[in-house]
Amino acid sequence: MTATEHSQELITVAAQAAADKLAHNIIAFDVSEVLSITDAFLIASANNDRQVKSIAEEIEDQLREKLDVKPVRREGERDGRWILLDYLDIVVHVQHAEERSFYSLDRLWKDCPELPLPADALATRNRPEDAHTDAAGNAVAPAEVAPADDFGAEDYS
Repeated sequence: MTATEHSQELITVAAQAAADKLAHNIIAFDVSEVLSITDAFLIASANNDRQVKSIAEEIEDQLREKLDVKPVRREGERDGRWILLDYLDIVVHVQHAEERSFYSLDRLWKDCPELPLPADALATRNRPEDAHTDAAGNAVAPAEVAPADDFGAEDYS
């Protein structure tokens, strides 16, 4: 058994939403052969707790707007280090880079086939972990980020 067409559609929308919020190392695995509870896992990383929350919210918003689906369960909101969104057909893991490195879900599921992702999501595998985000976790161009002086204060001159 392989992931359904509906699961692939969910993965595609969720992966694009994560890429839009500058997640890095986005990957999706077809786990339908080894798990009976879901078809696929989507894993994405973020640099800080705020960005983890922002990515998870964007994924929820896009899946609701484009496919009219809501997660049946959401875990990890309080700490913001690892948010799990369970859509039954897929499970989305948005992890702080440190948690991703420690728990290594990629290694755990590496024997499962990877699912195709949008080009923007595939490009995140080369995205540096210091991609620029604003205070709300939204992606911004490097020129939009105010440089800091030697004491960490922003330079408004």
